[in-house]
Amino acid sequence: MNADGPELVEVDARTAVPRLEIPLRPVVVVVGGAEGMVTDVLDGVQQLFRSSLVPLLDEHKITVVDGGTDAGVMRAIGLARSAAGGRFPLVGVAARGTVAPVGAGTAGTAVPEPHHTHLLLVPGSSWGDEAPWLAMVADVLAGGRPSATLLVNGGEIAYADVERSLERQRPVIVLSGTGRTADAIADALAGRPADPRADRIASRSDLVRAVPVQAPDELRSVLGEMLGVTSD
Repeated sequence: MNADGPELVEVDARTAVPRLEIPLRPVVVVVGGAEGMVTDVLDGVQQLFRSSLVPLLDEHKITVVDGGTDAGVMRAIGLARSAAGGRFPLVGVAARGTVAPVGAGTAGTAVPEPHHTHLLLVPGSSWGDEAPWLAMVADVLAGGRPSATLLVNGGEIAYADVERSLERQRPVIVLSGTGRTADAIADALAGRPADPRADRIASRSDLVRAVPVQAPDELRSVLGEMLGVTSD
């Protein structure tokens, strides 16, 4: 990462990924809420990431891939990495038309999260255009090693992100108690009435697990199991 924020790469992601010079290693894809997260929930998620997730990622040299902008869960993981002195690669993947220079964001754009190590700007002008690229970048960076998706909160796009993971047989952890899509899927997994899209995702219970946001040890354990690493 340079002093002004993440390294920006504005080329076709399929050719750009090897240029990042990130060693192939297990990958966590973080998806979910951007501007739609309640402040106290976001603060709790950031603390959970700092105390529980970042040490696991560093210990096992795991790469994280997310949307890369300075909002919601992406801000939380960036701030947690910085506060905890994390060293793992944190790679953002964003549609080119949705990212603005720092200080120039508008209602339809966002600025990069400054604690990410890399930001890939991929084709697209709308939120969600990055979703297939994000999934593909995670595949390339994993290089056949285990990967998992962590869903925190989330809106409409989060359903598509989770479904793309399941299409790839990538297991998904739903952080329940964080609201919206994550809680809808957790409800469906528990047999409670839920959105039909959540029901469809929950039907893949072989690949989808709900973990309460108040259970840091369980998060480490489940994620470690999915990635094939030992959680101390």
